[in-house]
Amino acid sequence: MTQDEFLTAALRNPANQAITDELHRVALPDAWLVSGCLVQTVWNALTGRPIDYGISDYDIFYFDPDTSWEAEDAVIRALKARLSHLGVAIEARNQARVHLWYPDKHGLPYPALSRSTDGIDRFLTATTQIGIRRSTDGYDVYAPNGFDDVAGMIVRPNLTANFSAANYAKKAARWKALWPEITVLAAK
Repeated sequence: MTQDEFLTAALRNPANQAITDELHRVALPDAWLVSGCLVQTVWNALTGRPIDYGISDYDIFYFDPDTSWEAEDAVIRALKARLSHLGVAIEARNQARVHLWYPDKHGLPYPALSRSTDGIDRFLTATTQIGIRRSTDGYDVYAPNGFDDVAGMIVRPNLTANFSAANYAKKAARWKALWPEITVLAAK
């Protein structure tokens, strides 16, 4: 699967299109639509399911040096209001502050990040290490592992310092129940 083929399939989901358009309009710093909402849209296109089937939420990463909860909460509320017409769950997170709460919530290390793509690099699955954003002349795509696993419907663990085998197993089991065609690779 090429980048263009991936984008064409991912943007068949009107929510993905609307969210990336809105992020471009509001110029949130270093903002990306990321992860499952993209990959799962492509899986739905590949398997002939409704384009939004099985997508639980739409994740937005951005990077703002203001690491206060109040600043992040204001962004979360503003994006939810601006995108409420879509009728989907929006999860926006400032990647500049993840290191402040992640160790307490998950009991695992999480070094400070310097940009949103650093957060994408730490995803639980290598398969979902993808982000897209609108640019003035089209789309930027961040996909350090390419698109072969997406096209092959392979779920591969991303064995970073913050990897959790239990969380991976839980996520993979949910996905396998929704998309029985996927192949889930074991965490080693």
